[in-house]
Amino acid sequence: MSIEWFDNYLNGNSVDAYEHFGAHFKKNKKGESGMEFVVYAPLAKKINVIGDFNSWSVYDSLMEKIDDRGLYRLFVKGASMYQSYKYHILGCDGEWRNKADPFAFFSELRPASASRTFDYRGFIFHDQEYMSKRDRNFDKPVSIYEMHLGSWMGTKEDGTCYSFEEIADRLIDYIKENGYTHIEIMPITQHPFDGSWGYQVTGYFSVDSRYGNPKQLMSFVDRLHQADIGVILDFVPVHFATDEFGLARFDGSCVYEYTGEHEFSQWGTKNFDLGKDPVRSFLISSMMYFLKYFHFDGLRFDAVSNIIYWDGNSDCGVNQGGVDFIKRATYSIHNEFNDVMVMAEDSSAFGNVTKGLEGNGLGFDYKWDLGWMNDTLKYYEKDPIYKPYHNNLLSFSMAYFYSENFILPLSHDEVVHMKGTILNKMWGDYDTKFALARNLYAYQFAHPGKKLNFMGNELATFDEWSEKRSLSWNLKKYPKHDSVSRMMRDLNLIYRGNRAMYVQEYNPENFRWIMVDNAAQSIFAFKREVEGETMIFIFNMTGNFYNNYQIGVPYPGEYEEVFNSDKAVYSGNDQYNGLPLKSKKVSMHNQPYSIVLKIASFGAIYLKLKK
Repeated sequence: MSIEWFDNYLNGNSVDAYEHFGAHFKKNKKGESGMEFVVYAPLAKKINVIGDFNSWSVYDSLMEKIDDRGLYRLFVKGASMYQSYKYHILGCDGEWRNKADPFAFFSELRPASASRTFDYRGFIFHDQEYMSKRDRNFDKPVSIYEMHLGSWMGTKEDGTCYSFEEIADRLIDYIKENGYTHIEIMPITQHPFDGSWGYQVTGYFSVDSRYGNPKQLMSFVDRLHQADIGVILDFVPVHFATDEFGLARFDGSCVYEYTGEHEFSQWGTKNFDLGKDPVRSFLISSMMYFLKYFHFDGLRFDAVSNIIYWDGNSDCGVNQGGVDFIKRATYSIHNEFNDVMVMAEDSSAFGNVTKGLEGNGLGFDYKWDLGWMNDTLKYYEKDPIYKPYHNNLLSFSMAYFYSENFILPLSHDEVVHMKGTILNKMWGDYDTKFALARNLYAYQFAHPGKKLNFMGNELATFDEWSEKRSLSWNLKKYPKHDSVSRMMRDLNLIYRGNRAMYVQEYNPENFRWIMVDNAAQSIFAFKREVEGETMIFIFNMTGNFYNNYQIGVPYPGEYEEVFNSDKAVYSGNDQYNGLPLKSKKVSMHNQPYSIVLKIASFGAIYLKLKK
C-alpha cells in the first residue's frame, strides 16, 4: 500500500517531512502513550532503536520495515521528553552503525552525539503585530547585524554558552539602541565542532543544544519580534559534517551525499546530492520547519556558487540538479511564506539569481554583493598615491548593480583567517585608519543596496574575530573606538529616516553619479532621489583638505549637511559644514547648479535638499 506523504518525500515534493519522520509523541491503538520513531534508510538490512528507554539495548527495539523503499517505524511505549537515542543500523555493507536521527529535533550537547526526544509543538507566540506587517522589505531599510551567538557575549566561567534567553536579555537593547533592523545568526542547527561556526552540520532539524532547546529558540525569536527586530537564519544546504554518527553513509550507502568525484567538498565535508529527490525533500523540509515553527524572517543560503557549479567552479560546468533544487526551494518558501526574505551568498557571476522563476531566474530575493565587498576593501587598503590608478574599484559596482537585488556585506568572512579586521585593512597610521573606516561605513550606507555588518565592526577592533572569545567590549571605554559605535548608530538612524536611501533603490532612476571620474583628486559624489527627497553624497578618499570645494547639484535651494564623518563626536577634526549650503546658478559636473563646501581629509558627507 502506498503511503502518500512518503511518495511525496521520495519524489522531492515534501515540504513537511518533519511531521512524519523523527521521534513524535503519540498513543498506540491501546491508548498507551509513547514515542513513534520513523526513519528512511533505503538499503539498511536491519534497524534497532537504542536509547535511555531501553537501556541502550541493541536487541530490544527492532524497527518494522513498513515500505520496501526503505521506511522503518517503531512505537516505544513509555518513552518521554529529553531521552537520548540513536538508530543501530545494519548497513548494506554488512557493518553496524549507531546513527543520530536525521530528523531529530534536539540533541545532546557536544561532545556527546545522541539525539534527544522533544516535542516542538505548542509554543505560544506573542508576535502577531510584527508578523501582520512583515514583508520582504524591497522598499524598506534593511540593516543587518550578523552575529555568532556563542561569541557575542563569550562563555560563562564554567565554559558553557549563554542560553538563547540570556543572550536576548542584552541583545534586544543593544540592537534597538544601535538602530539595526535585523539580526542574522550564523547556523544554529546541531554541529559538533565549535570551529566550524555552525557550517558543518549533523542535525538539520535539531536546534543547537549549546544555547538551549527548540522552544527556547522560539522564545528568542518571539522576543526580538516583539521589539520590532527581524531575525534571519543562516542555512547550509551544500555540505554536511562527516562525523560517523551523522548523515554520512547513513545505511552503508550514500543516502544523502554524492558518490564518486563529487562526494567530498573543498572543506573536507560531504556534498549533498542535490539531484536526489529525497535529499531535496529533506533540505526543503528543514527550511520550512524553521520558518513555520520558529517564525524566522529570512534564510541566507550559504555557498550558493557551490550549488550552481560543480565544486563551486564555473570551469567545471553548471550542476543542473543543484540549480533545480534552488528553484524548488525558493518556490516552496515563497509559496508558503510570501513575506519571508531568501538571500543568496553567491560569489559567482551566474545570472538572474534574484529574478523570478517565471523569467528563468533562481527566485532569490537578494544576493550578497561579494564583488562590491572585495573591490571596495581593496580600494580602501591602497595608499592614496595609487588610488587615481584604481578608480574603477569604487565605481564598477554601479555598472552592474541593477542586474540583481544586492546586499552590501562586510561579513564574518572578512575578519578571520589572518585577513585582518576592517580597521586593520585600512591604509595609513592609527588616526588615518579610523578616518578611513568611518569613510568606508558611510560609503556602505550611502551606496544603494541593503546593509550587512558583522558583529564587532562597530567596535573598530584591531583583533580578528574568534569563536573562542567574546567581542572586545572593553573597547567601548576608549573614545576612538566608542565614537565609531556612535557613528554606526547614527548611520543606521539616518538610513532609516531618509526615504531616498532605501525607496526604489533597485530602480536606476534612484541613483546618478555627479563626480565619478575625478581620479586625480579621488573625490566621488552621487545623487540619490525619490519623489520629494534628494540627497547628495560626497567622499574624499585622500588626506587632502578642501576649504572651498565647488561641486554640482541638480536643483536650486539650500542643502543641509545631515552627516559628516569628520565631526568631533566621531573623533574627527570637526571640519564640517554647519550652516545650510545655498546653491548658485553655476553649472558644474553636468549639473545646472553648484554649491561650495568644506571637505575634510578622508571625509564623507551627506547633504539633503531642504524642502
